[in-house]
Amino acid sequence: MDETEFIFGVDLDGVVGDFYGAMREIAAAWLDKSVEALPVDVSYGLEEWGINEYGGYDRLHRFAVTQRDLFRSMKPIKNASAVLRKLSACGIRIRIITHRLFLKYSHKATITQTVDWLDSYDIPYWDLCFMNDKGAVGAHVYIDDAPVNIESLRAGGCKCIVFSNSTNAGIRGPRADNWLQVEELVLRAKEDWLTGAQGIFEYGGA
Repeated sequence: MDETEFIFGVDLDGVVGDFYGAMREIAAAWLDKSVEALPVDVSYGLEEWGINEYGGYDRLHRFAVTQRDLFRSMKPIKNASAVLRKLSACGIRIRIITHRLFLKYSHKATITQTVDWLDSYDIPYWDLCFMNDKGAVGAHVYIDDAPVNIESLRAGGCKCIVFSNSTNAGIRGPRADNWLQVEELVLRAKEDWLTGAQGIFEYGGA
C-alpha cells in the first residue's frame, strides 16, 4: 500500500448506490407484488421480502443485473457523489472495492454497468477492484455496510467506518448515517494517519 497518499476504500452497494431501494422496486416486479408490500428495513439477504420460495437471493440478483440493469439504473445515495469529489479534490485516493462478481455468467454485464454508472454520476476513483477479500487490496480506511465485510476487515486489522442501514444496526462504530458524516470521519481519519493517532478507531483497527 502506498504510504505517500491516503487511500479511502469505498464499497458501492448500500454505501454509494441505493442498492436496497433499487432492489426493492425490482423485487416487487419479480414477485408480482406492490412496492409497499415489501418492508424497507431488511436484513442481509432480503429474507423479509419472502424471496426464498421463488428461488432465493441469487436468482433475484441475477434477474436484477441481467434483465433490469441494476448497477446502471440505481440512484446514488444523497451527497455520495459530491462528497467523493470533494475528498478526491483534497488529495485522497478513492479506491472502489466491490464484491459484485459473486455470480457466474453475469460478469460482463456487471462490470460494464458499474463503469457506466460511476462515469454517469462523475464519481471519482483511481482504482476499481472487484473482489471478495477487501482487506487484501489495501486502504488506510474503508467504508462498508455489510456486517460480514465490516467484521472481516476489522478482524484483519483494517479501519472500517460503518455506513448505517437496517442490515448493520448491531455493529459498533465508528459509523456514519449519511455522506456528510462520512466526509467528516474520513477527514478525521486522514488527520489521524498524518499524526499517527488512533483517533476515531480506538477499537483497535490497525
